[in-house]
Amino acid sequence: MRFLDKLESRFGRLAVPGLMSFIALLHVGIFFTFLVMTPQAAGGIVSLLLLHGGLILHGQVWRAVSFIFVPESSLLAVVFGAMFLSWLGRGLEEAWGAFRLWVYFGGGMLAMVIGSMIFGYVATGLFLFSTVLLAFAMYFPNEEIRMYFFIPIKVSWLAWLDVAAVVLFVMKEPSAFWMVFFSHLNFLVTFGPGFIKDRAHMAKVGNRRSRFQEATRPAAAFFHQCVVCGKTDVDDPTLDFRVNDSGDEVCSICRKR
Repeated sequence: MRFLDKLESRFGRLAVPGLMSFIALLHVGIFFTFLVMTPQAAGGIVSLLLLHGGLILHGQVWRAVSFIFVPESSLLAVVFGAMFLSWLGRGLEEAWGAFRLWVYFGGGMLAMVIGSMIFGYVATGLFLFSTVLLAFAMYFPNEEIRMYFFIPIKVSWLAWLDVAAVVLFVMKEPSAFWMVFFSHLNFLVTFGPGFIKDRAHMAKVGNRRSRFQEATRPAAAFFHQCVVCGKTDVDDPTLDFRVNDSGDEVCSICRKR
């Protein structure tokens, strides 16, 4: 984090606020542009925007950026998605500042490009945008949105639904594993170490609590105790105790010796 602090002190002024709102606005604009085009022409443009590592290596370098501008295919998804993405972006800029959001999202783009060059997958920015939701949920888990304007749902629930959907997608399409992995690498790098540290700390606290409770647990009360071996009716409920001539209790095992 110190390295990131140094970068922010030097280049933070270059980060323009409203990154997610800008991308959302472009999604809407590109979608409506596609509406006035023939399906064949729109499909041809989409194919030029997609991330394709092999074609980037052959000179189509714009694909390293253009893939995040491929919009959804329905008007409802584009409009609501743009509104939601802008809201998430404003929240993360409030938590991080514009510079760190640029680093987070730009790092995710870079990871996707490198992964595509290595494994050859073709992708849009869909899974990358899901990491914006996941990051927002880490800071504002109890924030609520009104789905379809009247169904309240917490952001943390949406994040878990997103994780479940991604897992099911990979189970159904195992070949997409590397695309999903590199799409979420920015989230894993940003929040993974802290998550592991917190889990390890919780495990240590749990172990210390268990040892303390074990050490301070009062001994179970007993009614009979053998004067010879020291066993009680709590140690072995099957023992039969008798009082000898001295007035001491002796268990059935010791009486046979």
